[in-house]
Amino acid sequence: MSDEYAGDPTVREHWDRRYADREQLWSGRPNGALVAEVAGMTPGRVLDVGCGEGADAVWLARNGWDVTALEVSGLALDRAAGHARDAGVPVRWVHAGLVEAALPARSFDLVSAQYPALLRTPDAAAERALLDAVAPGGVLLLVHHAGMEHHEALDGGDDPADYVWPSMVAALLDDDWRVEVDEQRPRVIPEGGAGAHHSEDVVLRARRLR
Repeated sequence: MSDEYAGDPTVREHWDRRYADREQLWSGRPNGALVAEVAGMTPGRVLDVGCGEGADAVWLARNGWDVTALEVSGLALDRAAGHARDAGVPVRWVHAGLVEAALPARSFDLVSAQYPALLRTPDAAAERALLDAVAPGGVLLLVHHAGMEHHEALDGGDDPADYVWPSMVAALLDDDWRVEVDEQRPRVIPEGGAGAHHSEDVVLRARRLR
């Protein structure tokens, strides 16, 4: 699975190194905003963008969703596949960057991107790939750490200006979309795992009308 990869090899190597540094990088529990927003939705086809170690993908599959999970790190995908096997749920794994994955257009009832590390480009390729994946009547759910897009780069760290933030996706929504949620709210903070120090989320939920 992790030997075939579509995307920038430097991005894959960056995330493989991050995962290799810790036996478990994330909390192992589904993201709170995902659980809250998906409650009451009729399960269908879902794309989990940047699935990491698979907690969201496994939770979605357990709740009746037909899950396709996308991730650049082969190490993370191996861990995620192991968690799915342990849970006894089927998940379709895709080892690729979002832009390079060549996913079928307008084919997912839900596209979930929870704190994704999508690189910003002049042509807004990642933003458009998120939107293009949503089927008519389907929902894009994009959740990120509040305020990060205005932070300056830390020494040796990632530069927030290099990444896609919810406001950039929202700016591309036209009359084919209805924004259902666009707000900042307190985060359901997991115990442990990278990112646990962030206390506020930005949640964008938009439905494709046609």
